[in-house]
Amino acid sequence: MTEGRDMLRSEHSGANDAGVFRSHPATISRSVSAPLLMLVVGLGLPGTVAADQAPVQTSATAAPVASGQAGIVARGKYLADIGDCAACHTASNGPKFAGGQYMETPFGPLSTPNITPDKATGIGDMTDDQFYRVLHEGIGKNGEHLYPAMPYPWYTKVTRDDVLAIKAYLFSLAPVHAPRKPSHIRFPFNIRAGLGVWDTLFLNVGTFKPDPKASPEVNRGAYLVQGLGHCGECHNSSRLLGNAQIAGRLQGGQIENWYAPNLTSDVHTGIGKYTDQQLVTYLKTGTDPAMGVAAGPMAQTVHESLHNLTDADLQDIVAYLKSTPAEASYHPSIRSAFTGSYPQGEEAYLTFCASCHQPDGKGLAGAVPALAGNGTVMGKGPETVIRVVLGGIEAQGSYAPMPAIGVGMTDQQVADVTNYVRQAWGNAAPPTAGGGEVGKLRNDTHTMLNFTRPGGCPELVQPALAKAIGDKSNGIGDALRGVTPANMFQTISAIIPKIREAVPGVQQADIVNGLTIAYCPVVAADTVPEAQKRTQLDEFANLVYSQLVGNDQQ
Repeated sequence: MTEGRDMLRSEHSGANDAGVFRSHPATISRSVSAPLLMLVVGLGLPGTVAADQAPVQTSATAAPVASGQAGIVARGKYLADIGDCAACHTASNGPKFAGGQYMETPFGPLSTPNITPDKATGIGDMTDDQFYRVLHEGIGKNGEHLYPAMPYPWYTKVTRDDVLAIKAYLFSLAPVHAPRKPSHIRFPFNIRAGLGVWDTLFLNVGTFKPDPKASPEVNRGAYLVQGLGHCGECHNSSRLLGNAQIAGRLQGGQIENWYAPNLTSDVHTGIGKYTDQQLVTYLKTGTDPAMGVAAGPMAQTVHESLHNLTDADLQDIVAYLKSTPAEASYHPSIRSAFTGSYPQGEEAYLTFCASCHQPDGKGLAGAVPALAGNGTVMGKGPETVIRVVLGGIEAQGSYAPMPAIGVGMTDQQVADVTNYVRQAWGNAAPPTAGGGEVGKLRNDTHTMLNFTRPGGCPELVQPALAKAIGDKSNGIGDALRGVTPANMFQTISAIIPKIREAVPGVQQADIVNGLTIAYCPVVAADTVPEAQKRTQLDEFANLVYSQLVGNDQQ
C-alpha cells in the first residue's frame, strides 16, 4: 500500500459492553429504505419455515481455532463489529448471529437469516467463494439474487481477504440451529428474478480502489465508510427504489422516520464546524459537548459498532469525511415567525424544555446537551428532534437521561417547540415540523421511557450489571422491588454503593440505564395510571443520575 501505512489494515480492538439493553427488532429497519448497521440479510440459506416451527438450539460448542488462525479470527471479529452484523442478525433475547429479526422494507417484512456455522440452518456449508460472492455480488449460495436489504452494493468494495476473515470469525462460533422465519414480501417483489434488473441498474461490482492523490489516512477512512461501514445507507440524501449508492453522497437523509444528518465538510449543515477530536469522541462515545448526544439508529450504531473501533480507524474516518466536498443540505434562513418579542414555539420551549436546556439553549455542561449549534437539531429534517421529544433518550456518557416530555404535550406543541429550537440561537434550520407529522411519528415512537415499548420493559443485556442486580445475596433486586415514590431517594442511595462494589469500574450511564431497566417491571406491575407510571420511571432515572453526579462531586 502507500507510504508505509496499510490502507486496508484491520486492527483488532477488544469489545466492551457499550449498551445495557438491546433494541427491539421492530426498531431495526434497515436498508431497502435504509441504517448504518447490518451484514448479511438474505444469504440464500435453507430453512424458511413458520416461526412456531423454528426452535432455536445451540447445537454444539464453538470449534477450536486452528493454529495460525487466531489472528485472522480476531481480525474478522473486528471487521464484523465495523459492519455491525449482530444488529440485524441477532433477535431480541436470541443467540448472537442466529437471525430471527424482521426488517421493515417498503415491500414488506424481510426476515434475517442465521449466520452461525450451523450446516442445516446457517452458513456452515458455505465455501469461501460462495460467501465472498454474497458480499461482493449479492448472489446467494444457490445462485439467487439477494434483496438489497443486504448492503452488498457497499460490501462489494471490501477486499476478499477481509471478507474471508469475517467468515473465519463466524465459523469460529458455536453453531445454532435456527431455521429462518418466513418473509412477507409483497408481489411482485417476492419474485427474486426481478432483482437482477435492480442489480443491473444500480450495482457497481468492484473492490475499493484507493485515490492516488489522497493520503493513506483518507483512503483508509474511505474504505471503511464506503464499504463495511456503509454510512451512506442512511446518510445519503435519497433512495431511488431502495438504492442509496447513487443518491446525494452523505448529504443527509430520512431513514425510517429518523433524520440522518449531513456528513460532508459543509460548515453549517455538515461536520465542517467540528474539530477532528470532537468528531472522534462523538463516534466513539455517542456524546460530545459541541455535538450533543446520539439518538435513534445512530445511538445503536455507536453502542454496537463504532464504540469498538480503534482510535486510528475513527481518526481515518474523520479524515475522509472532512475531505469530502462541502454539500449544503439546505440554505440557512431565519423565518420571521421565529423572531421578535414573541416567537412561535417559545412558550412551549420555556414551559417544557428550558429548565434543563436553559432559556439560551446552551444546556448544562456535561449534563444536558446544548441545543444551540447542535448538529442533530440543525439537520435538514425535524424527525429526530420530534422523536427524541416523544420518546426520551437514555443516559449516555456523562449526560442525564431525557424524559419523554412529549407524552404530555399536544402534537402542535411538539411541532412548535421543534421548529423553535431549529430556528433559535442562530440554528436557522428549516421550521417544517407540523402537528400532522408529529401525530404520525407519535404512533411510531415506542420506548421504555414513554412506556409504549413493544414487549414491555427491555432486557438488561450487560452481563456484569445483570448478574449484580440478580444476585440475591446483595439485596439489590429486593430493594428495587420495594421502591415506592415515598422511599425512592433512600433506596437509590443504598443501592448505588452496592452496584459499584459488585461491578468495579462500571460507567455512570450504565448504572443509570441498568437500574432503570431493572426498575421498569416494578413500575409496569403497579396499578396506578399509565401517566403516573411514566412519571415514576422518569423520576427514578433522574434520581439515580443526580445521586451519581452528586456522589462523584463530593
